[in-house]
Amino acid sequence: MIQGIMIAALIVGAIGIFIGLFLGIAGLKFKVEVDPKEEAVQGVLPGNNCGGCGFPGCSGLAVAIAKGEAPVNGCPVGGDEVAAKVAEIMGVEAQNTAPMVAYVHCQGDCEKAKSDYVYTGVEDCRMAAFVPNGGPKACNSGCLGYGTCVKECPFDAIHIVNGIAVVDDDKCKACGKCVAVCPKQLIGLVPKSSKIRVACSSTDKGPVAMKLCDVACIGCGICVKNCPNEAIGVENFHAIIDYEKCTGCGICKEKCPKKAIVER
Repeated sequence: MIQGIMIAALIVGAIGIFIGLFLGIAGLKFKVEVDPKEEAVQGVLPGNNCGGCGFPGCSGLAVAIAKGEAPVNGCPVGGDEVAAKVAEIMGVEAQNTAPMVAYVHCQGDCEKAKSDYVYTGVEDCRMAAFVPNGGPKACNSGCLGYGTCVKECPFDAIHIVNGIAVVDDDKCKACGKCVAVCPKQLIGLVPKSSKIRVACSSTDKGPVAMKLCDVACIGCGICVKNCPNEAIGVENFHAIIDYEKCTGCGICKEKCPKKAIVER
């Protein structure tokens, strides 16, 4: 009886040793070498894994930077401070970039924008965009206000105020998640330093836009005619600012008859 137990124990022990040796040899043979720069870069990235860089999390960006497939300032959350550390690791010079923030190009709140009907479905902008007229708001380009962007933001930088999404510039890290999730494509990234912004994305012609929203851009072009720097134009019936030319003088805001251009 005892002899049988000892034999069984020896067999089990021998199998364990064999498996251990096999796994050890296999680990050495199939070991994946990690670039020290990759580990160092990942160590200085913020670790939010927001995906704003266009890669699957901070580890994905670190791999791309180490391979030279992404710029050292590829992390929108870390900004210039993190970019400088990454540049030092990679042995290159960091280039400062203008901080960006998300901005919702709509101010058609519950008082200013008309509604076609009362919506009682799932309160998700992506779902509401599929109902008749793209949602209950009369302006088919307007913010639906159900907060899909709010749920997507990892920094608590966007909230629904009186029926439309509003971004907190101080909290926004320009990760771009809200930009990607908005079914109306109302959210864009603008320079944080920009004072003047177009708060409308309507693609309706002037007469129609005026009936749907009190503050809709009507594409009249008055802003274009009065801008001293040729920094604003009208495309698809709404104004668009060229921030490389804009000096923030505010003339377009003052001249806009519908107050569709605002100052932040």
